[in-house]
Amino acid sequence: MLTTIAGFDRIGEENAFTVLARANALAAEGRDVINLGIGQPDFRTPDHIVDAAVKALRDGQHGYTAANGIPALREAVAADVHRRLDIEVSPELVIIVPGGKITMFSAILMFGEPGVDILYPDPGFPIYRSMIEFTGARPVPIPIREENDFAFSAEETLGLLTPQTRLIILNSPANPTGGVTPKAEIDKLVAGLAERPDIAILSDEIYGQMTYDGLPHVSLLSYPEIRDRLILLDGWSKTYAMTGWRMGWAIWPPALYDKMRKLAVNAWSCVNSAAQFAGLAALTGPQDSVGAMVAEFDRRRAIVVEGLNKLPGVSCITPKGAFYAFPNVSEAGFKAKDLASRLLEEEGVAIIGGPDFGVLGEGYVRVSYANSAENIERALARMADFLTRNHNTAAAE
Repeated sequence: MLTTIAGFDRIGEENAFTVLARANALAAEGRDVINLGIGQPDFRTPDHIVDAAVKALRDGQHGYTAANGIPALREAVAADVHRRLDIEVSPELVIIVPGGKITMFSAILMFGEPGVDILYPDPGFPIYRSMIEFTGARPVPIPIREENDFAFSAEETLGLLTPQTRLIILNSPANPTGGVTPKAEIDKLVAGLAERPDIAILSDEIYGQMTYDGLPHVSLLSYPEIRDRLILLDGWSKTYAMTGWRMGWAIWPPALYDKMRKLAVNAWSCVNSAAQFAGLAALTGPQDSVGAMVAEFDRRRAIVVEGLNKLPGVSCITPKGAFYAFPNVSEAGFKAKDLASRLLEEEGVAIIGGPDFGVLGEGYVRVSYANSAENIERALARMADFLTRNHNTAAAE
């Protein structure tokens, strides 16, 4: 009888893909399904990026590349960081990876082991906790609260540190809440972490170019006092509508960079060659598509927030980043996952129950506005019909 090591019994998953599979199955049966569940832009990858990949293939870019990425692409990442954030980064600290998850997987694997504490946001991206538990480390949730506009509290976060803390994971702009932590709070956290130089920091900034109302993105790269232990996660998936290309990049501190490069050699050899040339075109080519996409998300954000706040038993604060709303459904008469399931099965509206993002996700659902304004309005109408019919009679489990 086959047995596996204990870590594989602890590994979780990202339920957004389970909901996506069910939504696709219903659509295949002829149902009209509106997907507000999956976190991917509904835009096409810009043509000049696609053309660059096609050209690379036709030019014979079919072989292995360096494990850390082609030099021109690492240089382009460093130049892009300087252009957007006015922060100097050496290309020699940039590594190209097959998707953003690889960076979090690698960082958690590098620091996680039994007897170690790793802090992560809750509600937050579910792979954080899954991978922490896989390594045998103790997952310590950082509460992300609605009353704090879904930003983390520096004081509360620092209060969770123990002598066993080895890694802290931060995410702003955040999935699933759309929260953006203000600079003043980040300043306080960094000041507190200055007293713990033994703690590594993973900053997930994959939504860094998606903030609204003139709110600037504050990157942890801008704090020199933690650069020697900061791992920055970013990539092309959200910014350039390239989720299926599996393209990510990370900046690692000098002490950890070669460890990460060796892990790449052992695990995936290198990133798809032609895709790297697509990534190069994305960073060095016109950026107007990024601004246009974010402007459209902003327009949809207003539609989503207004519509959700009109639903019986639902309230929604305005998200400040990413392309998610995280409405409070605690007065709607359903547990969050039950509400999400029934909306999909009965109304053909796919959303994600808050508990899929952590213990503190109960009472909330995630609504992605990475879908057309027309589909969002249709989905809101269906949700209104469902809740109007059921709000007064449904009992919470």
